[in-house]
Amino acid sequence: MATAEDVEETDDGPAGTVVEDDHEADQRDDRYTRKKCVLITGCSSGIGRATATAFLENDWQVFATARNTDHIEALEEAGCTTLELDVTNPEQVARVVERTVERGGSIDCLVNNAGYAQMGPMEDVSTVDLHRQFDVNVYGPHRLVRAALPHMRAQGAGRIINVSSVVGRISFPGSGAYAGSKHALEAMSDSLRAEVDEFGIDVTVIEPGPVETNFTERVDEELPEEKRTPAYETLYELYDEMQLIGGGSGGPFASSSEDVADAILEASTVSEPPARYPVGVLAQYGVYARFLPDTLRDAGYRLLRKLV
Repeated sequence: MATAEDVEETDDGPAGTVVEDDHEADQRDDRYTRKKCVLITGCSSGIGRATATAFLENDWQVFATARNTDHIEALEEAGCTTLELDVTNPEQVARVVERTVERGGSIDCLVNNAGYAQMGPMEDVSTVDLHRQFDVNVYGPHRLVRAALPHMRAQGAGRIINVSSVVGRISFPGSGAYAGSKHALEAMSDSLRAEVDEFGIDVTVIEPGPVETNFTERVDEELPEEKRTPAYETLYELYDEMQLIGGGSGGPFASSSEDVADAILEASTVSEPPARYPVGVLAQYGVYARFLPDTLRDAGYRLLRKLV
């Protein structure tokens, strides 16, 4: 408790009156008047674009990023703040996070969505391509998390949403590089969730199954073309068949980008977000399939090869 000696009379008020300067008042009022702020990576299309739109429609201040801002001009016109960001560039990551905090007043939610799928048999995937896969899908989110956490910790609150995949729980032939990156992202998220819990920060992993986006076109581009080992011809044929069945280009089991965006938005706003959020029928089944004995899963793959 303050005594008479502790409180000096000032020009702003009589002795015993606690005087708050304008800056402190502005900071206090800002907590109640500003919009919540979200930073989203990989917004040029698909899930990222849908997620930016979903947050914007729910009255968030949205910072949408992409490697080429020309691809997100429509989001800027809609009301998002757009920023150039290559998640493999540490300096750019730091700059974007700082700019988000400066302009938004905080960073209430970080959505790590940027990523791609390097497919193909492990023998056909070069070490260079494997490193590039992890640089985007694993090191990228790690860079963003490290840059955002000090701000969230200072706020005493925050949400980190890492967009994984059903293959982050169970992998299949030809998906080793991609599944490996998503397994790593999920393991990191589990550790992070426990590490930051005491600071009021939540971490959720979104696990979509097949999604109707041009992500599949990028997958096809990343399949080895020139150096395909003939011994894996059946595997490449199996991959093509699974694309048709699984829904990469609009198959019966595909979810929409909006479905995934809704899951991300919900995980960012509910009072107690789940640790994992599967999206779509195949994602739900994939969660249970991981508990099958390895011998049964391997037998299933052998059966698929015979069918092809």
